[in-house]
Amino acid sequence: MLSSTVTTLTVLLIIVFLFSEGISVFKESPLEGDNIIVLNHQNKVSHISSTDIKDIFDQEITNWKSIGGTDDSIILFTFNDIGNYFSEEELGPEFEYLPAKMDSLIEAEHGMIAVFSNKYLSKNHHSKVIQADNVNPYTFITGKEWFPTANPAVQLGVLPLILGTLYVSFVAILFALPVGLATAIYMAEVADEKTRRIFKPVIELLAGIPSVVYGFFGLIVIVPLIQSTFNLPVGETGLAGSIILGIMALPTIITVSEDALRNTPRSMKEASLALGATKWQTIVRIVIPYSYSGISAAAILGIGRAIGETMAVLMVTGNAAVIPHTLLEPVRTIPATIAAELGEAPANGIHYKALFALGCILFLITLTINLWVEFSSKKRRFGK
Repeated sequence: MLSSTVTTLTVLLIIVFLFSEGISVFKESPLEGDNIIVLNHQNKVSHISSTDIKDIFDQEITNWKSIGGTDDSIILFTFNDIGNYFSEEELGPEFEYLPAKMDSLIEAEHGMIAVFSNKYLSKNHHSKVIQADNVNPYTFITGKEWFPTANPAVQLGVLPLILGTLYVSFVAILFALPVGLATAIYMAEVADEKTRRIFKPVIELLAGIPSVVYGFFGLIVIVPLIQSTFNLPVGETGLAGSIILGIMALPTIITVSEDALRNTPRSMKEASLALGATKWQTIVRIVIPYSYSGISAAAILGIGRAIGETMAVLMVTGNAAVIPHTLLEPVRTIPATIAAELGEAPANGIHYKALFALGCILFLITLTINLWVEFSSKKRRFGK
């Protein structure tokens, strides 16, 4: 009881910490650090989204009228442009005149949008400071651009990462589950004891191979093979990741499924054979339905291995955060994104919190799959 209580509390605390960090991203401004957006006081725009900021600085939006302002051209200004407007003498040796100069510049240019640190805002400024809209849950989920270090405003659209994770994992299970179940049936019902004693340790040994070794195998063998077979510019694609994940999930699926199949009571199999059923009819009609819960558990563990795998996927999928249309394109998964970026994200920054939010999404995906398999398992068990 003590062990189970401590384990349960630990898991709950981890989940609480994960969601508390992840949800906090929706309270953050897309502007990094203490940056602010300053406009001319006559500008009618009072708030702006991160997407609009990106489009403005990419010069895809060039007129304030496009986002609710007056019909006036947009003039871009960042702190790097300060030398184009003022000399060092005008700014002062310690930049003590910079706030006042900035305020006068913005007031002189009606269409200017300036992004700079809050410490350079004049205390008696006449220009208007506007708010950048906080990260929105809907745009976070449905956004198509993942640029967590973009300047001046980050772009946090995780849809390509979610789709990449689901595509790669789903195809991996489509490959691994039939092959793993067929192998488990062979070992449990068809192979003789000598063959089983040889194959079972070998299969279980595959589960102990580090994922980075699978990644090297995929990078050296699978990736060039896919590139040459489909005549692609690069072989690091979603298909390569699916094949590697399928291979990695096989030992778990085979081992758990085989144990479930071998637990079928001998009396049930003998009764089926006594009624005239063939061996394969007995396997299909008796053994597999009786072992359905164990096979479901194998599927859950296999899916969990596929969805949560990091290093091997990071090495063979190309890591392109774009929406995949086919498996022959580079993709990026949620675990690979977290592994690649968490070490470089500033602690408690918006990028850091966004990666925790990705962890929350991954947790919810896995939980949903587990609940669905459990529900379908009970439904099958009671014949509903």
